[in-house]
Amino acid sequence: MKRIAIYDTTLRDGAQGEGISFSGAGKIRVAKCLDEFGVDYIEGGFAASNPKDMEFFREIKKEQLKHAKIAAFGSTRRANIPVGEDVGVRAMFEADTPVVTFFGKSWLLHVTEVLKTTAEENLKMVADTVRIFKERGKEVVYDAEHFFDGFKDHREYALSTLRAARDAGADVLVLCDTNGGTLPHEIFAITQEVAREVGPNVGIHTHNDSEVAVANSLEAVRAGAMHIQGTINGFGERAGNANLCAIVPNLMLKMNLSCLREGGLNQLREVSLFVDDMANVRPNRKMAFVGDSAFAHKAGMHVNAVQKVSKSFEHIEPELVGNKRRILISELSGSSNILMKAVELGFNVDKSSPEVKEILKELERLEKQGYEFESAEASFKMLVQKVLKAHKPFFNLEGFSVIVQKSAKDQPSVSYATIKLSVNGESELTAGEGDGPVDALNQALRKALTRFYPQIEGVSLTDYRVRILDPEESTAAKTQVLIESTDGHNTWGTVGVSGNIIEASWEALVDSVEYKLFLEEQKKKKS
Repeated sequence: MKRIAIYDTTLRDGAQGEGISFSGAGKIRVAKCLDEFGVDYIEGGFAASNPKDMEFFREIKKEQLKHAKIAAFGSTRRANIPVGEDVGVRAMFEADTPVVTFFGKSWLLHVTEVLKTTAEENLKMVADTVRIFKERGKEVVYDAEHFFDGFKDHREYALSTLRAARDAGADVLVLCDTNGGTLPHEIFAITQEVAREVGPNVGIHTHNDSEVAVANSLEAVRAGAMHIQGTINGFGERAGNANLCAIVPNLMLKMNLSCLREGGLNQLREVSLFVDDMANVRPNRKMAFVGDSAFAHKAGMHVNAVQKVSKSFEHIEPELVGNKRRILISELSGSSNILMKAVELGFNVDKSSPEVKEILKELERLEKQGYEFESAEASFKMLVQKVLKAHKPFFNLEGFSVIVQKSAKDQPSVSYATIKLSVNGESELTAGEGDGPVDALNQALRKALTRFYPQIEGVSLTDYRVRILDPEESTAAKTQVLIESTDGHNTWGTVGVSGNIIEASWEALVDSVEYKLFLEEQKKKKS
């Protein structure tokens, strides 16, 4: 099986994306995760760029990586500067990594207008930089920046930059679509021509400005490239880099090519989520292969077909990439959706049972009022339990009140909530204070219940979204509240709807707490 080398640049090129930042410790953890995943190269940062990247190169040496090689990134020597005296080159020496990757100019426009040097000097800059690192025993990856633009502008000069790197000893010649403007058919034709002209050690580095970075990378492989550069989740400048979370499964499952260690592919979703977490960004639900919606089915006919033959509406088995099938519940649901969702949630029902029709009827009634359950599966589970008369309330509300107090102009408002509830006939009256009325209500509810159910102490709200359902009604409009909660292991969504935003929030909060308690009960039964 032909093998494609995977070069991950999440920690360097990916970190240049808007809103993306890794802590020093986070970079080490990501590198260890990528090594476990099975990538071949991990680009740790720009050696001459900042202290954090240099600290990474020092700290990663203390780790025992199983497979991946660490690469330091930089550029060719500057024009008319001896290579041994160039600050950037010396920084790459200091990084002391087994692999050195540096970029050089392959587009004459950049050579003459940006670097303000001659075509011949630029070739010497490329060759000198490759040579000095090869003399020190380094593996050298040469990134031909703006290669496709340069090739289309001046074919022979672009090729001459590759030959300069090759003849000086570069191990891989990477063709970079730096502006992200080249289309797949162009990538294929040019990469094929380059492989014929300069040899087989060709790689590809694409950006997603035209939304075809993944397709471009795959086309380059079809044309002969043996090395792909990209980032986890497509992080990167502007519209991002080629997304390894799509490239890797396509190579392995669709093109019958090897690129990871054995067993690595089923970690794909876990790696994607981990990198998002380290970068402190919310996962993209719509991402192919690894997103929450990648194998989510909503239309009744689709669900019915998937239930019979999964490949009828799924291009791969979700488990191959560590994902899972999800059945969505909405106004488009049929009995197949309800049945599969109920079974998925652990209820023993069959399609012909009257309970399925009753659940569907109740679902339709609630959705007319503004409830949505696609992002609120915990609330749907509570709904099914109630219809099946399997729901046991963990507490009874006797009443709550919320006060918002505003004092001086320059002081923020403070909210107070008081809750009275009972658990197994025992009453509890508690007050809470928060930044807003919902926060105060949440604090009071937790205080009231913690004495009876200490398990809820570990639950936190990770998202709170409000949607006005009928804006034409102005301040009398119905409000939908969606809450996302987590206990550190599980994450669940709940929904509430009311003309009163506090009441809608209360509904969602109650479902959130009860779902956690339900999970704890299930855990006890299994043990």
